[in-house]
Amino acid sequence: MRRVAVRIGLSLMSVTAALTMSMACAAATPTETSVDGGSPGGGTSGSEVSAPVAGLAPSVRMPVDRRVSAVGFVDVRTAVPDAVLDLRYATTDNFVGERLYPPNARCLVHESMTPGLRAAARILRARGEALVFWDCYRPHSVQQRMFAKVPDPAWVARPGPYSTSHEAGRSVDVTLAVRRPDCPAARVVDDRCRLDMGTDFDSFTPRATAYATDGVSAPARAARARLREAMAAGGLTVYAGEWWHFDGPGADVRRPVIDVPVA
Repeated sequence: MRRVAVRIGLSLMSVTAALTMSMACAAATPTETSVDGGSPGGGTSGSEVSAPVAGLAPSVRMPVDRRVSAVGFVDVRTAVPDAVLDLRYATTDNFVGERLYPPNARCLVHESMTPGLRAAARILRARGEALVFWDCYRPHSVQQRMFAKVPDPAWVARPGPYSTSHEAGRSVDVTLAVRRPDCPAARVVDDRCRLDMGTDFDSFTPRATAYATDGVSAPARAARARLREAMAAGGLTVYAGEWWHFDGPGADVRRPVIDVPVA
């Protein structure tokens, strides 16, 4: 009887250990979800739960069109879940005066930019500031329309038979926003208030250069410096001609023309 009892006891211990290991593995395995309710095998790539961001819900890899994922692009909210989107080219509030993207355009970036953007957003978030994205991936055809409107390479890159910078999804145009109850109406975006950075987006003036001082207030210069420092911590480099433009790794490398949907 003692031998039987020992065997039963060992069996129960084995079953208990197996159940414990199974539960631990289940808890450690990320659950795949679909933000839009679709299946990972459908028309968009499946979303993936990634590491949580301090103070936020777990980060989610947003589903994108398979043509988008095929060139290594991701939705910027995969890297920055609390990104504020103010995509000016999806409106008529831009220097062209026309809607260049569909109203439901997304901010797409090459996946190589995600570590840098995540790092920059973390630094800014600790200060109560958020990244506002004005532009991300830009189709080649849109770049052509822009240059036709302002054919000055100092302000608008001349489109060539290749993709670099925005056209390769490796540059972003960004600014800063905070929560402020007394925000001027012109600077309200979502539930945030864009900071005064000295100029608005696509201001083709000397004040728009990254290190301008003439005509730029001390608070605006300080805000630009904070933005540059946070982005630099993520390995992203400011373009001296525009305080809002930052390049990621390989932004200047010429690649085949990329033409994928932004919506």
